Amino acid sequence: MIKAKVAVLISGTGTNMAALLYAAKSKACPYEIVLVASNNPDAPGLRLAAAEGIATWSLPHKGMKRGAFDALVDARLREAGAEYVALAGYMRILSESFVAAWQGRMLNIHPSLLPLYKGLDTHQKAIDAGDKFAGCSVHIVTPTLDDGPVLAQTRVAILPDDTAESLAARVLIAEHQLYPPTLAAFVMRERDPVHLLERVRDLALALPEADEVTSHGMPCFGIVKGKKFAYFTHDHHGDGRTALLVKISGADEQAQLIEIDANRYFRPAYFGDGWVGIRLDGGDNDWDALADWLRKSWLAVAPRKLAGLMGAAEEF
Repeated sequence: MIKAKVAVLISGTGTNMAALLYAAKSKACPYEIVLVASNNPDAPGLRLAAAEGIATWSLPHKGMKRGAFDALVDARLREAGAEYVALAGYMRILSESFVAAWQGRMLNIHPSLLPLYKGLDTHQKAIDAGDKFAGCSVHIVTPTLDDGPVLAQTRVAILPDDTAESLAARVLIAEHQLYPPTLAAFVMRERDPVHLLERVRDLALALPEADEVTSHGMPCFGIVKGKKFAYFTHDHHGDGRTALLVKISGADEQAQLIEIDANRYFRPAYFGDGWVGIRLDGGDNDWDALADWLRKSWLAVAPRKLAGLMGAAEEF
């Protein structure tokens, strides 16, 4: 199994980081921790990670502009080869540029049943509201604080004599149980052919007059009553790949792409020089770039009038 590479950001004790780290020791876990980083050089979690053989990095953020500090963090994550980021008690609001750089690849765990009680003091807020349950949520990070799509939640009963501290202690146990399997499922979906097909389908069918049929035993996309511009393959003819096939200019472009990155691009069997395969099962897909590939492939087969209308719409 090729494991997804995850960096964890912490600010304190790092107990959720520890839960992720120890879960990653299982051979069946689909991710590995490649870096634990912090804005607090004294964070106890750094010592724990180092003792477990995990690379660590820290730098105090005081006196630095948010964007400049986040740029340093981003550079260190990329040097470590991180594909995903897990926030685990990282007590710092992230800049929009940092969130954009890791869009769709950064998770956070929050001690409430989102969308309830974003921000701080979540346990006291739940008690004051008379709620029967508190809990925790794992969500995708977006520029708005604690507002991204929720992936999983665990409810924790509020006892009649609970204080914020006693409730927090039980919620923390739930967090440790919830975060590792949720992160594991999340990194696996970027290698899951069902999820990958859904992503490709959304992009392809967003193009003008596009439809989906089955051809050569594969889902494929074309212009209604027209030519095909993309195919989705999964282990086609037993090649072990999950990939997107798109139109290109010919043999020279195909050879150039393969020379640039032979792990990503390949010559699809039976399709000739006018197509290239783009592997989707590496877990590091750039969906904006894939959308652009689909658009260019669509333009290669679209009738001139339809292509002209699309160009005019984009200029407008």
